[in-house]
Amino acid sequence: MKRISKFPKFILFILITALAFSSCSKDEDDRISGGEQQEIVPDEFSEYFGNEISRDFLGTVIDKNHLPIEGVLVTIGDDTAYTDSNGVFMIKNATINKRFGYIKATKTGYIHGSRNVVPSNGTNKVTMMLLDNNIIGTVNSGETGNVSLNNGSSVNFDGNFIKEDGSEYSGSVNVIVHHLDPTDEDMPLQRPGMLYAQNKEGAERMLQTLGMLAVELRGSAGEELNLAEGSTSEIQMYVDPSLMAIAPATIPLWYFDETKGYWIEEGEATLQGNMYVGTVSHFSFWNYDIQAEAVTLCITATNEDNNALNNLWVKITSLAYGTTTGFTNENGEVCGYIPSNESLELNVYSYDFCGNTALYSEMIGPFTTDSDISITVPESSDIIEETITGNFNTCDDNAVTDGYVQLKYGGQIFTDVVSDGTFEISLLRCEEDNTFQIKASDYVNLQTTDSISYTFTTPLTNIGTITACNTVSEFVQYSIDDGDVIYILDNINSQFDTNSPNYNAPILTLSGSSNDGNCFYMFGKLDNTNYEGTYDNYAWNDTGDENTGFNLEECLGISNVNNNIIYNLTSLGSVGEYIDINFNGTYEDYEGNTHTISGMVHVLRDN
Repeated sequence: MKRISKFPKFILFILITALAFSSCSKDEDDRISGGEQQEIVPDEFSEYFGNEISRDFLGTVIDKNHLPIEGVLVTIGDDTAYTDSNGVFMIKNATINKRFGYIKATKTGYIHGSRNVVPSNGTNKVTMMLLDNNIIGTVNSGETGNVSLNNGSSVNFDGNFIKEDGSEYSGSVNVIVHHLDPTDEDMPLQRPGMLYAQNKEGAERMLQTLGMLAVELRGSAGEELNLAEGSTSEIQMYVDPSLMAIAPATIPLWYFDETKGYWIEEGEATLQGNMYVGTVSHFSFWNYDIQAEAVTLCITATNEDNNALNNLWVKITSLAYGTTTGFTNENGEVCGYIPSNESLELNVYSYDFCGNTALYSEMIGPFTTDSDISITVPESSDIIEETITGNFNTCDDNAVTDGYVQLKYGGQIFTDVVSDGTFEISLLRCEEDNTFQIKASDYVNLQTTDSISYTFTTPLTNIGTITACNTVSEFVQYSIDDGDVIYILDNINSQFDTNSPNYNAPILTLSGSSNDGNCFYMFGKLDNTNYEGTYDNYAWNDTGDENTGFNLEECLGISNVNNNIIYNLTSLGSVGEYIDINFNGTYEDYEGNTHTISGMVHVLRDN
């Protein structure tokens, strides 16, 4: 087996599919034989993705209890954002590809999450559920070991481990394992990326899953570990009895490339009893799956008046290859990969609060190329169309230009972007309940409204103006070398001296410490005439009265040599109001090592 050139993220996901395909082989013309058809395989897999485009994203990150996770770093290409107290992130004008978008989510205490999309023209909405990294078992270097779950899924180790820098590791190894139940409706939220892959011939494929296993390794000091060069591990995963009748005897092995964002075929596993067994030489995301040729399909749903219907659950089922689902956006559109050359059953639902009866059903396909179709959902006496509108202002009564509104009805939360101080949310509801709740967040100023209950005034409900004045708690956050985000939430103190006699200039100092031992100290010598603005590093050995700037010191080990950190003081409020600073750049530590840093300060001014 080949090894990954970049040290992976040490997480193992194993997926199993229960449906058999015929393997493909590559001929001299770089074509793959698929029955009577010939498939052209590009020289570079990325050629499948299409041209670069810009799209907006609105997403939510939750835990296994469906509770929002705050402070998750979300990355789309070169764009980043952090989730707020509702677990929501927004990234506008992200650069992705026409057929492929890749979103990553990371936070200390959780296994890295990710999601792929086939982008639609409107706002692309995603939800990711992060798995915690609780330790399940421990093995030791130099000794064979095994860690297993109650259902028999297991990982065997030969005792040879390395650190991230490739050096040998000696000591105990903590093993984190999760089994993702194939019958659990949350599984699509937990798996990495989407089931989209490059097979061994280099061709584009989609995959189906019957289960997953997640494994992550940590040393005694918390360092990330992997298998040593030449070592292998046997991995086994339980197959549910309901799936045994359709489980193939042998199945391809695939790993998820966390840098590229898709699965890559490597190796094979066999069915032994009720377990799939395979051997891996590195820990990445792995799966046991069968490939299917894939094309993209975009569906636009409207009512009989040709108005877009958003927040509908769209379900497409292939008898051979399973089911894929998604929700329509504000344009009534949803896109994704489907198996090619297959007749498909399309069902459209309001959502589970209204029961399991489809609002619309149709047989579609087969599709052999990327396609777009439109459907008209007929009126129903059992389903009511609702539109909720209103205005959303900041605490200063200005229109919110970068925020979102969440509408909760039944067991579902609908989240929509606010860009001009107004919002409009459409949904289909049942007759059982005519009340809903609205909560809105000003994403720029980190302020929210209370959750307020309203009653539908069918078909249009105008709730008037809502105002965001509930301030999110103060915090300091930073990341070094693109590592985990460090948060300072406790013991934060800010001091502002408008005319310090020692410096003959306004001085701003910030300090804080957290319960886990992290600390933070920032010193700023500000411009006398205009406090807010951009500053570079303030060196202690440069005491000229005209020099201004900021300095991060003590806890972070940042020296004044080759310090290229840039600071943006965007707000310096009065006492009790907010101080906002963002910073990023490169620096040397006291040992002469170069690092990158980025961070944000959002704290209340104390004096």
